[in-house]
Amino acid sequence: MKRAIPITTLFLDIGGVLLTDGWSHGASKLAVKKFNLDFEELNKRHTEALDTYELGKLTLEEFLDRTVFYEKRSFTPAQFRKFMFAQSKPFPEMIELIRRLKTLYGLKIVVVSNEGRELNEYRIRKFKLDGFVDFFISSCFVRLRKPDADIFRLALDTVRVPVNQVVYIENTPMFVQIAEGLGIRSILHTDYKTTRAKLASLGLEVAE
Repeated sequence: MKRAIPITTLFLDIGGVLLTDGWSHGASKLAVKKFNLDFEELNKRHTEALDTYELGKLTLEEFLDRTVFYEKRSFTPAQFRKFMFAQSKPFPEMIELIRRLKTLYGLKIVVVSNEGRELNEYRIRKFKLDGFVDFFISSCFVRLRKPDADIFRLALDTVRVPVNQVVYIENTPMFVQIAEGLGIRSILHTDYKTTRAKLASLGLEVAE
């Protein structure tokens, strides 16, 4: 009987899987309300500048200069930045699940995410992600950004494991499809319960 190939590595997104999104269109809508901004203008500028920020080619200060502080405001960059960072919240069950899986199965944990540097570093530090994540293949560090398939190729080259030993957990359908196109088994994350069950079906089970 042919033995199943063991899973040795988990690739994970951060936003939508371990934490809420760092800075998304949803968060920018909240900013419109709080700071009395023009939604259409903010959304347009946000869309135009976000990719460049997440590729590490703009600092957060430069990003905010282009999207918010291109004209005089009644609030300061420091106030807006504090608001941005406050939008990050953890999903404790998912974080605990990944921690337990790492301990039980000796897995390598690899983050593959699109995030700007300052937000990414804040989130890693604030939620102690580096306590269980082995590699951060963050767009701001590697200058590649999903949906570019090369970010997944880089992750595979970095961890040096065969593709058939990797499972990827991601909440964006397109990114799941791209990873699967490279031969990476993937789980489209919708909630803790279903993702846990899918992992268990792959042999990565944790007790209640």
